[in-house]
Amino acid sequence: MSAEQTATEAFDAIDVIRAKRDGGAVPEPALRWMVDAYTRGYVSDAQMASFAMAVFQRGMQRDEIRVLTDAMIASGERMSFAALGKRTVDKHSTGGVGDKITLPLAPLVAVFGVAVPQLSGRGLGHTGGTLDKLESIPGWRAALSNDEMFAQLQGEVGAVICAAGSGLAPADKKLYALRDVTGTVEAVPLIASSIMSKKIAEGTDALVLDVKFGNGAFMQDIDRARELARTMVELGTDSGVATTALLTDMNAPLGRAIGNANEVRESVEVLAGGGPGDVRELTMALAREMLALAGQPDADVEAALDDGRAMDRWNAMIRAQDGDPEAALPIARETHVVTADRDGVVTRMDALPFGIAAWRLGAGRARAEDAVIHAAGIDLAVKPGETVTAGQPLFTLSADDEGRFARALDALEGAFAIEDASTGSAAHVEARPIVRERITAEGTAS
Repeated sequence: MSAEQTATEAFDAIDVIRAKRDGGAVPEPALRWMVDAYTRGYVSDAQMASFAMAVFQRGMQRDEIRVLTDAMIASGERMSFAALGKRTVDKHSTGGVGDKITLPLAPLVAVFGVAVPQLSGRGLGHTGGTLDKLESIPGWRAALSNDEMFAQLQGEVGAVICAAGSGLAPADKKLYALRDVTGTVEAVPLIASSIMSKKIAEGTDALVLDVKFGNGAFMQDIDRARELARTMVELGTDSGVATTALLTDMNAPLGRAIGNANEVRESVEVLAGGGPGDVRELTMALAREMLALAGQPDADVEAALDDGRAMDRWNAMIRAQDGDPEAALPIARETHVVTADRDGVVTRMDALPFGIAAWRLGAGRARAEDAVIHAAGIDLAVKPGETVTAGQPLFTLSADDEGRFARALDALEGAFAIEDASTGSAAHVEARPIVRERITAEGTAS
Protein backbone atom coordinates (compact mmCIF):
# COMPACT_ATOMS: atom_id res chain seq x y z
CA MET A 1 0.00 0.00 0.00
CA SER A 2 1.38 3.41 -0.95
CA ALA A 3 2.29 6.14 1.53
CA GLU A 4 -0.46 8.29 0.04
CA GLN A 5 -3.09 5.61 0.76
CA THR A 6 -1.75 5.13 4.30
CA ALA A 7 -1.95 8.84 4.99
CA THR A 8 -5.70 8.86 4.38
CA GLU A 9 -6.32 6.63 7.41
CA ALA A 10 -7.27 8.50 10.59
CA PHE A 11 -5.73 5.99 13.02
CA ASP A 12 -3.18 3.21 13.20
CA ALA A 13 -4.19 -0.33 14.18
CA ILE A 14 -1.02 -0.78 16.22
CA ASP A 15 -1.95 2.17 18.45
CA VAL A 16 -5.44 0.74 19.01
CA ILE A 17 -4.01 -2.69 19.87
CA ARG A 18 -1.47 -1.19 22.29
CA ALA A 19 -4.11 0.90 24.04
CA LYS A 20 -6.21 -2.17 24.80
CA ARG A 21 -3.19 -4.41 25.49
CA ASP A 22 -2.05 -1.97 28.16
CA GLY A 23 -5.46 -1.92 29.83
CA GLY A 24 -6.69 1.42 28.58
CA ALA A 25 -10.00 2.38 27.02
CA VAL A 26 -9.92 2.82 23.25
CA PRO A 27 -11.31 6.26 22.29
CA GLU A 28 -14.62 6.08 20.41
CA PRO A 29 -13.35 7.45 17.06
CA ALA A 30 -10.43 4.99 17.07
CA LEU A 31 -12.64 2.02 17.91
CA ARG A 32 -15.15 2.90 15.19
CA TRP A 33 -12.29 3.26 12.72
CA MET A 34 -10.85 -0.14 13.74
CA VAL A 35 -14.12 -1.94 12.97
CA ASP A 36 -14.64 -0.10 9.69
CA ALA A 37 -11.03 -0.57 8.55
CA TYR A 38 -11.18 -4.29 9.32
CA THR A 39 -14.47 -4.69 7.46
CA ARG A 40 -13.04 -3.09 4.32
CA GLY A 41 -9.77 -5.04 4.58
CA TYR A 42 -7.34 -2.31 5.58
CA VAL A 43 -6.76 -3.79 9.05
CA SER A 44 -5.44 -7.33 8.64
CA ASP A 45 -6.70 -10.54 10.25
CA ALA A 46 -3.46 -10.70 12.25
CA GLN A 47 -4.00 -7.21 13.65
CA MET A 48 -7.65 -7.82 14.50
CA ALA A 49 -6.70 -11.14 16.11
CA SER A 50 -4.24 -9.27 18.33
CA PHE A 51 -6.92 -6.76 19.25
CA ALA A 52 -9.42 -9.55 20.05
CA MET A 53 -6.86 -11.22 22.31
CA ALA A 54 -6.23 -7.91 24.07
CA VAL A 55 -9.98 -7.58 24.67
CA PHE A 56 -10.09 -11.18 25.91
CA GLN A 57 -7.34 -10.44 28.44
CA ARG A 58 -8.19 -6.86 29.42
CA GLY A 59 -11.94 -6.60 28.93
CA MET A 60 -13.87 -3.50 27.90
CA GLN A 61 -15.77 -0.74 29.65
CA ARG A 62 -19.50 -0.39 29.08
CA ASP A 63 -19.09 2.57 26.71
CA GLU A 64 -16.46 0.68 24.69
CA ILE A 65 -18.78 -2.31 24.26
CA ARG A 66 -21.58 0.04 23.20
CA VAL A 67 -19.34 1.71 20.60
CA LEU A 68 -18.03 -1.65 19.33
CA THR A 69 -21.60 -2.90 18.91
CA ASP A 70 -22.76 0.27 17.20
CA ALA A 71 -19.78 0.19 14.83
CA MET A 72 -20.61 -3.38 13.80
CA ILE A 73 -24.25 -2.37 13.22
CA ALA A 74 -23.04 0.55 11.07
CA SER A 75 -21.07 -1.85 8.87
CA GLY A 76 -24.29 -3.04 7.21
CA GLU A 77 -27.99 -2.42 6.78
CA ARG A 78 -30.44 -1.66 9.58
CA MET A 79 -33.96 -2.97 9.23
CA SER A 80 -37.15 -1.32 10.48
CA PHE A 81 -40.53 -2.87 11.20
CA ALA A 82 -42.25 0.45 11.89
CA ALA A 83 -44.47 0.04 8.83
CA LEU A 84 -46.05 -3.11 10.28
CA GLY A 85 -48.24 -1.06 12.60
CA LYS A 86 -47.80 -3.49 15.51
CA ARG A 87 -45.23 -4.25 18.15
CA THR A 88 -42.34 -6.55 17.27
CA VAL A 89 -40.51 -8.73 19.78
CA ASP A 90 -37.73 -11.26 19.25
CA LYS A 91 -35.96 -13.90 21.33
CA HIS A 92 -32.35 -15.02 21.27
CA SER A 93 -30.89 -18.09 22.96
CA THR A 94 -27.18 -18.53 23.60
CA GLY A 95 -27.63 -22.19 22.64
CA GLY A 96 -27.77 -25.54 24.34
CA VAL A 97 -28.61 -29.22 23.97
CA GLY A 98 -32.18 -30.02 22.98
CA ASP A 99 -33.04 -26.32 22.79
CA LYS A 100 -35.98 -26.21 20.40
CA ILE A 101 -37.87 -23.44 22.21
CA THR A 102 -38.05 -21.05 19.24
CA LEU A 103 -40.30 -23.49 17.37
CA PRO A 104 -43.30 -23.44 19.73
CA LEU A 105 -42.51 -19.95 21.07
CA ALA A 106 -42.81 -17.87 17.90
CA PRO A 107 -46.32 -19.01 16.95
CA LEU A 108 -47.47 -18.87 20.57
CA VAL A 109 -46.51 -15.19 20.93
CA ALA A 110 -47.98 -14.37 17.51
CA VAL A 111 -51.40 -15.57 18.73
CA PHE A 112 -51.64 -12.32 20.70
CA GLY A 113 -51.21 -10.02 17.71
CA VAL A 114 -47.51 -9.35 18.27
CA ALA A 115 -45.13 -9.68 15.31
CA VAL A 116 -42.26 -12.12 15.92
CA PRO A 117 -39.34 -11.69 13.46
CA GLN A 118 -37.15 -14.61 14.49
CA LEU A 119 -33.96 -14.43 12.43
CA SER A 120 -32.17 -17.66 13.27
CA GLY A 121 -29.03 -19.60 12.44
CA ARG A 122 -27.65 -23.06 11.91
CA GLY A 123 -25.93 -25.31 14.39
CA LEU A 124 -22.20 -25.78 14.77
CA GLY A 125 -20.66 -28.35 17.08
CA HIS A 126 -22.79 -29.65 19.95
CA THR A 127 -25.44 -26.89 19.85
CA GLY A 128 -28.28 -27.37 17.39
CA GLY A 129 -29.51 -24.78 14.90
CA THR A 130 -33.14 -23.69 14.60
CA LEU A 131 -33.00 -23.64 10.80
CA ASP A 132 -31.58 -27.18 10.69
CA LYS A 133 -34.50 -28.40 12.78
CA LEU A 134 -37.14 -26.74 10.61
CA GLU A 135 -35.54 -28.01 7.41
CA SER A 136 -36.58 -31.48 8.58
CA ILE A 137 -40.07 -30.46 7.41
CA PRO A 138 -40.58 -31.30 3.71
CA GLY A 139 -40.63 -28.19 1.54
CA TRP A 140 -39.88 -25.66 4.29
CA ARG A 141 -37.46 -22.93 3.27
CA ALA A 142 -35.33 -20.69 5.44
CA ALA A 143 -34.39 -18.07 2.83
CA LEU A 144 -36.98 -15.31 2.53
CA SER A 145 -36.76 -11.92 0.89
CA ASN A 146 -37.44 -8.88 3.04
CA ASP A 147 -40.77 -8.42 1.23
CA GLU A 148 -41.80 -12.01 2.01
CA MET A 149 -40.80 -11.62 5.64
CA PHE A 150 -42.73 -8.37 6.05
CA ALA A 151 -45.82 -9.82 4.38
CA GLN A 152 -45.78 -12.83 6.70
CA LEU A 153 -45.41 -10.63 9.77
CA GLN A 154 -48.09 -8.17 8.69
CA GLY A 155 -50.65 -10.79 7.76
CA GLU A 156 -52.52 -13.32 9.86
CA VAL A 157 -49.44 -15.49 10.50
CA GLY A 158 -47.59 -12.78 12.45
CA ALA A 159 -44.45 -14.85 12.99
CA VAL A 160 -41.50 -15.81 10.82
CA ILE A 161 -38.46 -17.98 11.50
CA CYS A 162 -35.92 -17.52 8.73
CA ALA A 163 -32.25 -17.00 7.93
CA ALA A 164 -30.75 -13.60 8.64
CA GLY A 165 -29.66 -11.70 5.55
CA SER A 166 -25.96 -11.21 4.84
CA GLY A 167 -26.42 -7.44 5.03
CA LEU A 168 -26.87 -7.39 8.82
CA ALA A 169 -23.63 -6.52 10.68
CA PRO A 170 -21.12 -7.95 8.15
CA ALA A 171 -18.30 -6.81 10.45
CA ASP A 172 -19.55 -9.30 13.02
CA LYS A 173 -19.57 -12.17 10.53
CA LYS A 174 -15.94 -11.46 9.68
CA LEU A 175 -14.85 -11.00 13.29
CA TYR A 176 -16.75 -14.08 14.50
CA ALA A 177 -14.89 -16.31 12.04
CA LEU A 178 -11.60 -14.87 13.29
CA ARG A 179 -12.50 -15.34 16.98
CA ASP A 180 -13.38 -18.97 16.29
CA VAL A 181 -9.81 -19.81 15.24
CA THR A 182 -7.90 -17.57 17.67
CA GLY A 183 -9.20 -18.75 21.05
CA THR A 184 -11.10 -15.55 21.81
CA VAL A 185 -14.70 -16.77 21.46
CA GLU A 186 -15.33 -16.63 25.22
CA ALA A 187 -14.62 -12.90 25.67
CA VAL A 188 -17.83 -11.42 27.08
CA PRO A 189 -17.51 -8.04 25.29
CA LEU A 190 -17.04 -9.83 21.97
CA ILE A 191 -19.89 -12.29 22.55
CA ALA A 192 -22.27 -9.54 23.65
CA SER A 193 -21.44 -7.20 20.77
CA SER A 194 -21.70 -10.08 18.28
CA ILE A 195 -25.18 -11.12 19.39
CA MET A 196 -26.56 -7.65 19.98
CA SER A 197 -25.20 -6.04 16.80
CA LYS A 198 -27.35 -8.41 14.74
CA LYS A 199 -30.40 -8.17 16.99
CA ILE A 200 -30.34 -4.38 17.17
CA ALA A 201 -29.71 -4.10 13.41
CA GLU A 202 -32.75 -6.34 12.90
CA GLY A 203 -34.92 -3.47 14.15
CA THR A 204 -37.16 -5.22 16.65
CA ASP A 205 -38.91 -3.12 19.33
CA ALA A 206 -38.14 -5.55 22.14
CA LEU A 207 -35.87 -8.51 22.80
CA VAL A 208 -35.81 -11.33 25.34
CA LEU A 209 -32.53 -13.15 25.87
CA ASP A 210 -32.36 -16.79 26.99
CA VAL A 211 -28.86 -16.97 28.48
CA LYS A 212 -27.96 -20.52 29.41
CA PHE A 213 -25.49 -21.76 32.01
CA GLY A 214 -24.28 -25.23 32.91
CA ASN A 215 -22.18 -28.01 31.41
CA GLY A 216 -24.06 -27.97 28.09
CA ALA A 217 -24.03 -24.19 27.70
CA PHE A 218 -21.59 -21.80 26.09
CA MET A 219 -21.13 -20.19 29.50
CA GLN A 220 -20.80 -23.05 31.97
CA ASP A 221 -20.40 -20.83 35.05
CA ILE A 222 -23.55 -19.01 36.20
CA ASP A 223 -21.57 -15.91 37.21
CA ARG A 224 -20.13 -15.60 33.70
CA ALA A 225 -23.57 -16.18 32.20
CA ARG A 226 -24.97 -13.45 34.45
CA GLU A 227 -22.21 -11.06 33.34
CA LEU A 228 -23.03 -11.79 29.70
CA ALA A 229 -26.75 -11.32 30.28
CA ARG A 230 -26.26 -8.00 32.06
CA THR A 231 -23.94 -6.74 29.34
CA MET A 232 -26.43 -7.60 26.59
CA VAL A 233 -29.36 -6.09 28.47
CA GLU A 234 -27.34 -2.89 28.86
CA LEU A 235 -26.52 -2.85 25.14
CA GLY A 236 -30.15 -3.30 24.17
CA THR A 237 -31.31 -0.66 26.63
CA ASP A 238 -28.68 1.84 25.50
CA SER A 239 -29.82 1.31 21.89
CA GLY A 240 -33.51 1.88 22.62
CA VAL A 241 -34.53 -1.78 22.42
CA ALA A 242 -36.55 -2.94 25.45
CA THR A 243 -34.45 -5.90 26.62
CA THR A 244 -34.65 -8.47 29.40
CA ALA A 245 -32.85 -11.76 29.99
CA LEU A 246 -33.62 -15.05 31.68
CA LEU A 247 -30.79 -17.19 33.06
CA THR A 248 -31.77 -20.80 32.33
CA ASP A 249 -30.31 -24.14 33.38
CA MET A 250 -28.49 -26.24 30.76
CA ASN A 251 -26.88 -28.87 32.99
CA ALA A 252 -29.16 -31.55 31.52
CA PRO A 253 -30.62 -31.73 28.00
CA LEU A 254 -33.76 -29.67 27.48
CA GLY A 255 -36.71 -31.94 26.83
CA ARG A 256 -36.33 -35.54 25.72
CA ALA A 257 -35.32 -35.06 22.07
CA ILE A 258 -31.86 -34.04 20.82
CA GLY A 259 -31.46 -33.67 17.08
CA ASN A 260 -33.53 -32.13 14.31
CA ALA A 261 -36.62 -34.04 13.15
CA ASN A 262 -37.19 -35.47 16.62
CA GLU A 263 -37.03 -31.96 18.14
CA VAL A 264 -39.68 -30.81 15.65
CA ARG A 265 -41.89 -33.70 16.80
CA GLU A 266 -41.40 -32.68 20.42
CA SER A 267 -42.20 -29.05 19.61
CA VAL A 268 -45.45 -30.09 17.98
CA GLU A 269 -46.31 -32.06 21.13
CA VAL A 270 -45.87 -28.85 23.13
CA LEU A 271 -48.06 -26.93 20.67
CA ALA A 272 -50.69 -29.63 21.14
CA GLY A 273 -50.78 -28.92 24.88
CA GLY A 274 -48.42 -31.72 25.92
CA GLY A 275 -44.69 -32.34 25.65
CA PRO A 276 -41.98 -32.47 28.32
CA GLY A 277 -42.58 -30.28 31.33
CA ASP A 278 -39.30 -28.35 31.07
CA VAL A 279 -39.87 -27.44 27.41
CA ARG A 280 -43.41 -26.33 28.12
CA GLU A 281 -42.31 -24.36 31.20
CA LEU A 282 -39.54 -22.46 29.41
CA THR A 283 -41.72 -21.80 26.35
CA MET A 284 -44.38 -20.18 28.52
CA ALA A 285 -41.84 -18.25 30.63
CA LEU A 286 -40.24 -16.71 27.54
CA ALA A 287 -43.65 -16.03 25.97
CA ARG A 288 -44.80 -14.16 29.08
CA GLU A 289 -41.59 -12.13 29.06
CA MET A 290 -41.93 -11.25 25.37
CA LEU A 291 -45.60 -10.30 25.70
CA ALA A 292 -44.92 -8.17 28.77
CA LEU A 293 -42.39 -6.17 26.77
CA ALA A 294 -45.00 -5.87 24.01
CA GLY A 295 -47.50 -4.39 26.47
CA GLN A 296 -49.51 -7.53 27.28
CA PRO A 297 -48.33 -8.67 30.74
CA ASP A 298 -51.57 -10.53 31.46
CA ALA A 299 -51.73 -12.64 28.27
CA ASP A 300 -52.88 -16.20 29.03
CA VAL A 301 -50.19 -18.13 27.16
CA GLU A 302 -51.08 -21.44 28.79
CA ALA A 303 -54.61 -21.27 27.38
CA ALA A 304 -53.26 -20.49 23.91
CA LEU A 305 -51.12 -23.64 24.04
CA ASP A 306 -53.91 -25.83 25.35
CA ASP A 307 -56.81 -24.69 23.15
CA GLY A 308 -55.12 -25.12 19.76
CA ARG A 309 -54.54 -21.47 18.83
CA ALA A 310 -50.74 -21.81 18.96
CA MET A 311 -50.91 -24.99 16.87
CA ASP A 312 -53.05 -23.25 14.26
CA ARG A 313 -50.52 -20.43 14.06
CA TRP A 314 -47.66 -22.96 13.73
CA ASN A 315 -49.38 -24.69 10.82
CA ALA A 316 -49.94 -21.35 9.10
CA MET A 317 -46.32 -20.30 9.66
CA ILE A 318 -44.94 -23.54 8.21
CA ARG A 319 -47.24 -23.37 5.17
CA ALA A 320 -46.33 -19.73 4.55
CA GLN A 321 -42.73 -20.88 4.05
CA ASP A 322 -43.76 -23.70 1.69
CA GLY A 323 -43.53 -26.44 4.31
CA ASP A 324 -46.08 -29.19 4.86
CA PRO A 325 -46.91 -29.44 8.57
CA GLU A 326 -48.80 -32.70 7.94
CA ALA A 327 -45.94 -34.45 6.13
CA ALA A 328 -44.03 -37.30 7.72
CA LEU A 329 -40.69 -36.30 9.20
CA PRO A 330 -37.47 -38.23 8.44
CA ILE A 331 -36.86 -41.44 10.41
CA ALA A 332 -33.36 -42.89 10.82
CA ARG A 333 -32.49 -46.24 9.26
CA GLU A 334 -30.65 -47.51 12.36
CA THR A 335 -31.26 -47.28 16.11
CA HIS A 336 -29.38 -48.38 19.20
CA VAL A 337 -31.01 -48.58 22.64
CA VAL A 338 -29.00 -48.07 25.83
CA THR A 339 -30.56 -49.71 28.90
CA ALA A 340 -30.09 -49.40 32.64
CA ASP A 341 -27.57 -51.80 34.13
CA ARG A 342 -29.17 -51.67 37.59
CA ASP A 343 -32.22 -50.58 39.54
CA GLY A 344 -32.10 -47.08 40.96
CA VAL A 345 -32.62 -43.38 40.37
CA VAL A 346 -31.12 -41.43 37.48
CA THR A 347 -29.12 -38.76 39.31
CA ARG A 348 -27.29 -37.13 36.43
CA MET A 349 -27.46 -36.68 32.63
CA ASP A 350 -24.82 -34.19 31.54
CA ALA A 351 -25.97 -32.08 28.61
CA LEU A 352 -22.63 -31.58 26.83
CA PRO A 353 -21.79 -35.27 26.19
CA PHE A 354 -25.32 -35.86 24.87
CA GLY A 355 -24.91 -32.91 22.54
CA ILE A 356 -21.56 -34.24 21.31
CA ALA A 357 -23.03 -37.71 20.84
CA ALA A 358 -25.93 -36.34 18.74
CA TRP A 359 -23.41 -34.39 16.66
CA ARG A 360 -21.39 -37.56 16.05
CA LEU A 361 -24.56 -39.35 14.99
CA GLY A 362 -24.94 -36.75 12.23
CA ALA A 363 -27.37 -34.30 13.82
CA GLY A 364 -24.76 -31.51 13.86
CA ARG A 365 -21.84 -30.25 11.82
CA ALA A 366 -18.15 -29.69 12.46
CA ARG A 367 -17.79 -27.11 9.66
CA ALA A 368 -20.29 -24.53 8.44
CA GLU A 369 -20.44 -26.19 5.02
CA ASP A 370 -21.25 -29.67 6.37
CA ALA A 371 -24.71 -31.16 5.88
CA VAL A 372 -26.77 -32.46 8.79
CA ILE A 373 -28.72 -35.71 8.88
CA HIS A 374 -32.18 -34.62 9.93
CA ALA A 375 -33.22 -38.06 11.21
CA ALA A 376 -30.16 -38.49 13.45
CA GLY A 377 -30.29 -37.80 17.16
CA ILE A 378 -31.06 -39.08 20.64
CA ASP A 379 -34.40 -39.66 22.36
CA LEU A 380 -34.33 -39.83 26.15
CA ALA A 381 -36.66 -42.31 27.85
CA VAL A 382 -35.84 -40.97 31.32
CA LYS A 383 -34.67 -37.74 32.92
CA PRO A 384 -32.76 -37.03 36.16
CA GLY A 385 -34.83 -37.82 39.23
CA GLU A 386 -36.74 -40.69 37.59
CA THR A 387 -36.61 -44.27 38.86
CA VAL A 388 -35.48 -47.09 36.56
CA THR A 389 -35.17 -50.86 36.72
CA ALA A 390 -32.39 -53.00 35.28
CA GLY A 391 -32.92 -53.52 31.54
CA GLN A 392 -35.21 -50.51 31.14
CA PRO A 393 -34.38 -48.24 28.16
CA LEU A 394 -32.55 -45.04 29.11
CA PHE A 395 -32.18 -43.51 25.66
CA THR A 396 -32.16 -44.40 21.97
CA LEU A 397 -29.52 -43.35 19.46
CA SER A 398 -30.66 -42.86 15.85
CA ALA A 399 -28.46 -42.66 12.74
CA ASP A 400 -28.49 -43.59 9.08
CA ASP A 401 -25.18 -45.41 9.50
CA GLU A 402 -24.72 -47.85 12.37
CA GLY A 403 -20.98 -47.20 12.20
CA ARG A 404 -21.63 -43.87 13.95
CA PHE A 405 -22.87 -45.51 17.15
CA ALA A 406 -19.45 -46.44 18.56
CA ARG A 407 -18.11 -42.87 18.66
CA ALA A 408 -21.41 -41.55 19.99
CA LEU A 409 -21.31 -44.09 22.81
CA ASP A 410 -17.70 -43.10 23.55
CA ALA A 411 -18.91 -39.52 24.09
CA LEU A 412 -21.55 -40.77 26.53
CA GLU A 413 -19.13 -42.73 28.69
CA GLY A 414 -19.66 -41.43 32.24
CA ALA A 415 -22.26 -38.88 31.08
CA PHE A 416 -25.07 -40.25 33.23
CA ALA A 417 -25.39 -41.92 36.62
CA ILE A 418 -27.83 -44.32 38.27
CA GLU A 419 -27.67 -44.66 42.05
CA ASP A 420 -29.44 -46.83 44.56
CA ALA A 421 -32.64 -45.14 45.69
CA SER A 422 -31.54 -45.42 49.33
CA THR A 423 -28.40 -43.31 48.92
CA GLY A 424 -28.40 -39.71 50.05
CA SER A 425 -27.61 -38.24 46.62
CA ALA A 426 -30.41 -40.20 44.96
CA ALA A 427 -32.89 -39.20 47.64
CA HIS A 428 -32.10 -35.52 47.11
CA VAL A 429 -32.36 -35.35 43.33
CA GLU A 430 -34.92 -32.65 42.75
CA ALA A 431 -36.26 -30.99 39.67
CA ARG A 432 -34.38 -27.71 39.55
CA PRO A 433 -36.21 -24.68 38.20
CA ILE A 434 -35.38 -24.17 34.54
CA VAL A 435 -35.41 -20.37 34.96
CA ARG A 436 -32.93 -19.32 37.63
CA GLU A 437 -32.91 -15.51 37.37
CA ARG A 438 -34.51 -12.62 35.51
CA ILE A 439 -32.28 -9.71 34.53
CA THR A 440 -33.58 -6.31 33.48
CA ALA A 441 -32.14 -2.83 33.07
CA GLU A 442 -33.16 -2.23 36.71
CA GLY A 443 -31.40 -5.28 38.15
CA THR A 444 -31.66 -9.00 38.85
CA ALA A 445 -34.47 -11.03 40.41
CA SER A 446 -34.50 -14.73 41.24
